[in-house]
Amino acid sequence: MMDEEETKPLRYLLRQFLSPEECKELEFIHKSNSTIGYRSNVFSTTLSHLIATHSPHFLLPFVPIRERLKDKVEELFGCQFQLCIEFTGLISYGKDFKGGLFHFQDGEPTTVVPMAGDVSIYTADDRNIHSVDEIIEGERLTLALWFTRNGDHDEDAKIISLLSNDMFHSSINVPKPFPGSDNMYWFSGDAMSDQKSGFDIRWARIIMLGFDIYSSQEKSSSLDLMEPLQLARESELYELKFVNSLHALQVVQFYCWKASELLNSKYDVETSKVVHLSQSQLLRIDSLKSLMMENKELAEMVLSCSSCAENGQNIFDWISFSTSIAAFEAYIGNLYKELQMSLPDWRKHGIVHSVSFE
Repeated sequence: MMDEEETKPLRYLLRQFLSPEECKELEFIHKSNSTIGYRSNVFSTTLSHLIATHSPHFLLPFVPIRERLKDKVEELFGCQFQLCIEFTGLISYGKDFKGGLFHFQDGEPTTVVPMAGDVSIYTADDRNIHSVDEIIEGERLTLALWFTRNGDHDEDAKIISLLSNDMFHSSINVPKPFPGSDNMYWFSGDAMSDQKSGFDIRWARIIMLGFDIYSSQEKSSSLDLMEPLQLARESELYELKFVNSLHALQVVQFYCWKASELLNSKYDVETSKVVHLSQSQLLRIDSLKSLMMENKELAEMVLSCSSCAENGQNIFDWISFSTSIAAFEAYIGNLYKELQMSLPDWRKHGIVHSVSFE
């Protein structure tokens, strides 16, 4: 006869395991870097993708969270062995969404209502068969971690290898982000639908936050999103050029994440010149917007409609935005420095972990 413990569903629900600030930072990283995921209607951000797109410094906020979750799993399940982390990734199907309830086939709790900071832990076997309701509107952002006893599937070894074989750890300056191919960012919502009817994730996220993208590239019917771009807002053009679309997106998302903190910041900044858009420039913006957001209604339905105003920035001005660029550079600079200092210890022990530098 099968032992009762073997048939009992093993799952735990930990309320507010992650702090609001941790959730906000993960949201920022995801909305700044995500691509189309393993399904056509899913956005994902993996650690290996962050490395591949020249943004390895964004790994650092994941490290202490991974450690705490791993320790908690080993504690709750009474593991007599050390687990390995097989996969870490952010997946969104957010904050403003409808639908997305998490259901277990049997046992308690049967249904989990997603709440920011909560963690659901369960065994990956037939005792915890589960499903997720369709997302009707908006994004549902999930931090997913898979644990394993099999060291052959250890994600840390792969991450350390990618970082060690890369140029970043030997460079003093923070690398500029380098996007993947454009099709990795094109969302159509359904693999069976017309792939041309959709939107570019990077472009749409910037537009939804009140900005426009301007490019002086000569071709009127196309746009290379790996080339330098400028940001505009209403009738004004910000003259600073961003390295590419991913760079611009990261800065805009950081501005919206840190808006309230930037109100009284003391960064010394040189405000880039702001000029009025000419009629030809406005037409160029509209032309490119229609090209990169062919299905505006789909973008509005899928993407979170949160704005910078929710984070305390009710009135936009370019001075505050310039301040956010300086703050962004300081933020990623600190992360990159910590990454450079941590990597030798990671290689030595073969584990991605928090390193004390005291």
